[in-house]
Amino acid sequence: MQSPVLGEFMGTMVLVVLGNGVIADVVLKRSKAEGGGWMAISAGWGFAAMAGIFTALACGSRDAHINPAVTLASAVVTHNFSKLGPYLVAQTLGAFVGSALVWLHFLPHWAATPEPVHKLSCFCSHPAIPNKAANLVCELTATALLVFVGACILSRSNIPAGLGPFLIAALVWGLILALAGTTGSSMNPARDLGSRMAHWLLPIAGKGSSDWGYAPISVLGTFGGGLLGALAIRFFLA
Repeated sequence: MQSPVLGEFMGTMVLVVLGNGVIADVVLKRSKAEGGGWMAISAGWGFAAMAGIFTALACGSRDAHINPAVTLASAVVTHNFSKLGPYLVAQTLGAFVGSALVWLHFLPHWAATPEPVHKLSCFCSHPAIPNKAANLVCELTATALLVFVGACILSRSNIPAGLGPFLIAALVWGLILALAGTTGSSMNPARDLGSRMAHWLLPIAGKGSSDWGYAPISVLGTFGGGLLGALAIRFFLA
């Protein structure tokens, strides 16, 4: 039953289960990992990227983008946009299902956590200091670096077989450590949009607003970052 679309769905789902899951572990009350800190979150997202890529590959996607911004960048570089629509839908649905699984896994902890913003952070990005222009720059920068540096890593012809996902995981870990303190650096439109939809629709105890006013900054910023990364690839690596 393998297929590229299924691979993108499954890979993104695993990415979000582990990535959003580590945030929930750290911020939700009465979790045994409560207060684990930024190192735990950044490492968790790196491992989530690795697991998601391997899952996407195993389930049929040779691309293993698990990120619409990466799919957009690939389309711009190759001039082939045929995968953009199907992958975007699969990735967004995968993020939604992954977020729903996180909600179920931590079910008793939502009511035990009084702060709605902490619950929202388990699903999608939000800024530490709201400033739309600055927040947009943060999302553009982090996503562009993810796309461009990821392409630089994978362009090396001497990388041992199978090592690529581990190196991309290290890149994600480093980017979150370095840049995500401002907005959470979504770097992935599906993770933000699909997860925000899950926050909006699921009966999460005391959840508060889904902050749809910030969603365009995160989604457009990550897509814009993917486009910038693609232009950098064409200029520097072509």
